[in-house]
Amino acid sequence: MPAITVTQHGPTAVLTLDLPGEPVNKLSASVKAEFEGALERLRGDGAVKAVVIISGKADNFIAGADIEEFTRLSTQEEFTRLSREGQEMIQRVDDFPKPVIAAIHGACLGGGLELALACDWRIATDHPKTQLGLPEVQLGLLPGAGGCQRLPRLIGLSAALGIIMPGKSEIGIKAFKLGLVDELVPKSILLDTALRTAERLAGQSAPWRAEGNRSGLMAAALDRNPVGRRFVYWKARKDTLKKTGGHYPAPLAALDAVEAGLEHGLAKGFQVEHQKFGELAAGPVSRKLIQIFFATNALKKDDGLPPGVTASAKKVERLGVIGSGFMGAGIAGTAVANAQVDVRLRDTDLSRVGKGLKAATDILTGRLKRRRITKYEFQRQAALLSGGNDTAGFQRADLVVEAVFEDLDVKRKVLADTEAATRADAIFATNTSTIPIADIAAEARRPAQVLGMHFFSPVDRMPLLEVIPTDRTSPDTIATAVQFGRKLGKTVIVVKDRPGFWVNRILLPYMNEAGFLLAEGVPMDLIDRIMTRFGFPVGPITLLDEVGLDVGAKAAKVMHAAFGDRLAPAPVIAKMLEDKRLGRKNGRGFYLYRDGEKHGPDETVYDLLGVRPGAPAAPDLVEQRLVYSMLNEAAMAAGEGVVRSARDGDIGAIFGIGYPPFRGGPLRYIDDLGAAAVVQVLRDLEGKFGPRFAPAASLAAMAERGERFYPA
Repeated sequence: MPAITVTQHGPTAVLTLDLPGEPVNKLSASVKAEFEGALERLRGDGAVKAVVIISGKADNFIAGADIEEFTRLSTQEEFTRLSREGQEMIQRVDDFPKPVIAAIHGACLGGGLELALACDWRIATDHPKTQLGLPEVQLGLLPGAGGCQRLPRLIGLSAALGIIMPGKSEIGIKAFKLGLVDELVPKSILLDTALRTAERLAGQSAPWRAEGNRSGLMAAALDRNPVGRRFVYWKARKDTLKKTGGHYPAPLAALDAVEAGLEHGLAKGFQVEHQKFGELAAGPVSRKLIQIFFATNALKKDDGLPPGVTASAKKVERLGVIGSGFMGAGIAGTAVANAQVDVRLRDTDLSRVGKGLKAATDILTGRLKRRRITKYEFQRQAALLSGGNDTAGFQRADLVVEAVFEDLDVKRKVLADTEAATRADAIFATNTSTIPIADIAAEARRPAQVLGMHFFSPVDRMPLLEVIPTDRTSPDTIATAVQFGRKLGKTVIVVKDRPGFWVNRILLPYMNEAGFLLAEGVPMDLIDRIMTRFGFPVGPITLLDEVGLDVGAKAAKVMHAAFGDRLAPAPVIAKMLEDKRLGRKNGRGFYLYRDGEKHGPDETVYDLLGVRPGAPAAPDLVEQRLVYSMLNEAAMAAGEGVVRSARDGDIGAIFGIGYPPFRGGPLRYIDDLGAAAVVQVLRDLEGKFGPRFAPAASLAAMAERGERFYPA
């Protein structure tokens, strides 16, 4: 079946793109060839005075290039040619002798937006699903089909860099304000408006383009003179290096392409653009980010069950949440915002319920302010939230998520009370970070319907969800939790019921080692800087303050009991808790906090710990101790089958704790270093610092056999 159909509406040809068998339109090689053929036929058709490009998909214009085709290329020359050919195709749209109108509804991203930028007029719908952007840098690439040239000329340099360099997308109304689209209309009249616009433009001697750069007087003043542009380039480069640490070359390469085009002309800009695209696409960072892209897409289709096991996922329409604190409110607000289900919040104290409902509603308010939802949608979604201090309403719940105090006895009591108050088919999920689910479910009346759903904080922003079944959890329950997790907008991994599960299991030795380093006098801010230099978004000491030292202490206690002296806690946290230091939550932690904002290190911590801070003789050894403690634990947990695959483990680490994406995840990083080399470093560290660095048996066996986590 063809991807493109052409229909005649008076003097206007409507070119409809609808890629067969795919949920979204992609610019694959075959689609591009078909598109160019259709365009060439319309060029020679005298009855056609204008062309409208529209999508046949329900909520998608063009999602971009077909990334799967990248896997068939390997050399810089091949990628450079791909970019150059894309530029030439888009240029043919730009040079088309008749007016071309893009009628956009849904995602218009990457190559889809580059195509729209070459059209004479762009009309978008005001629907929240209409998003326009150039997300290529998120895959370690740059817009390689002219996006770095056309977007700055349309909306101005500053506004364009604000989209290109972070790989940002804008909803229709913001795109209209920027001048990225010329008209904004309801979806119901998109085609009619496009046809009327086509007739109007066809009657003009030269199609009129919308005036761009509506981003403000200051930006316009800077953009329109060479000195101002130099400042914009300098500021963009400086801010990007500060944010990325220089680990991600794509934003700076995109900046180079934009600058070349604006300062030296389009031809030079196109040349730099396709050259930089080739360099990036053949480089290791893009390869890692594209591997992550494929892994997350694969997880969207994974039901979380073992091979050969089938199940029927239950539709969750009513959710109960027990515990209205930060986590419970976050779960409730996210469920309403993303899954649009009825949510009943319960706590023992009505004032806490009220605070929880407000916090949940604040998630919706934030979306309203960012224009992700309309006022009507806000009111409709807010009406789905209710709460109380009893079990009223829980009889109708399909799923109940418990998010109470991290205590085994408390959680068992909540489970027993919930089973008594809910239907026989209701599922119970516990949100615990370390306690084995089997321990919580030991006395459950319906153990087949009990499992863990470990959310990460803050729930509305953290993308990962760990689903943890016990040996008695039914396949239907697992499939229901996985499917509902996806409705919440989460990337879901199913992990084995072991203390700490996957994310906290590999995180705790890393955090523990930071405590040992601090106890030795390594300055806390230096520890953090070393790990942000490695690529983590924050260092381990800052993370302890963010999580809460009381929470960290409970997790450490569970892990120590489960794994013995190898995970004996560093003495630092106990001393901090004795001084009533909980971290950011009470404004007293390793760092100073004023009005909720983090400032410099709290120097009194060193006195409390009885150490004199000083820079270590070998800062690289600090990095090695922290990184290899996590790598070793990841290899050990993977060897125990805590995750079903290396893919799940790496995605969990990247989305759960911010493991540097450009390194691919801890298991892929072990492959890059070589298992034998990792084992050797661990043995050296074991000799210096003790048995906590003893190489995992499974890792040592891999090294001996020359094995890898991923195919070579």
